Amino acid sequence: MSADLFSKGPDRDYAKPLPILTATNRPYWEAAARHEFQLQRCSACRSWIYPISVVCQSCGAQDDYVWTSLSGRATLSSWAVYRRAFAPFEPADVPYAVAEVELEEGVRLVSHVVDAEIAEYRAGLALRVAFRDLTPAISLVVFAPLSQRYNDYHCNEPTRPRGEILEADG
Repeated sequence: MSADLFSKGPDRDYAKPLPILTATNRPYWEAAARHEFQLQRCSACRSWIYPISVVCQSCGAQDDYVWTSLSGRATLSSWAVYRRAFAPFEPADVPYAVAEVELEEGVRLVSHVVDAEIAEYRAGLALRVAFRDLTPAISLVVFAPLSQRYNDYHCNEPTRPRGEILEADG
C-alpha cells in the first residue's frame, strides 16, 4: 500500500475532520483554496509567524503581520511512521507518515509528503508545495518530491474562484 493518504486526487467524499476557520487562520485557508501558499510575516521584525497566531513568537508584536507568499520549496527534515490507525484514520490508512518539512525560508511545519512511498523518504529530500482539494473551499497544503510529476495535485496552477468557506461558531 502507498504511504500516500491523498493519492486519489480531489476528494468529494473526504471523511476526515476539516479545519475550523477563525478570523486568525482564515487567510491561510483562503490562500490554500486558491492554491497559494502563504504564512504570516511580522511587520515589526520580519520573522515568519508559525504556527498561525496574532502574536509574533520572535518579538511579541500583536496583530502586526501581513500574509506573505512563500517560495513553496522545502526539504524533508524528519518524519514519523504510524502503523496503528489513530482517529480519524482507518486501518486502511496505515502505514502513513507525518512529515516535518523545512521551508526554504527557514520555517518548519508538519505536513504530508505525497507521490512518494515511505521507503523513498530521506532527510534532505527536495520538495515542492502542492495542494490537495478536499472540498470546493478547503485545500490542504502538502508537499511532493521535486523529482515527481504531481499526479493528482495542483502545483503552480492559476488561481480560480472557490466555494464558501466553513465558518467557526463564535
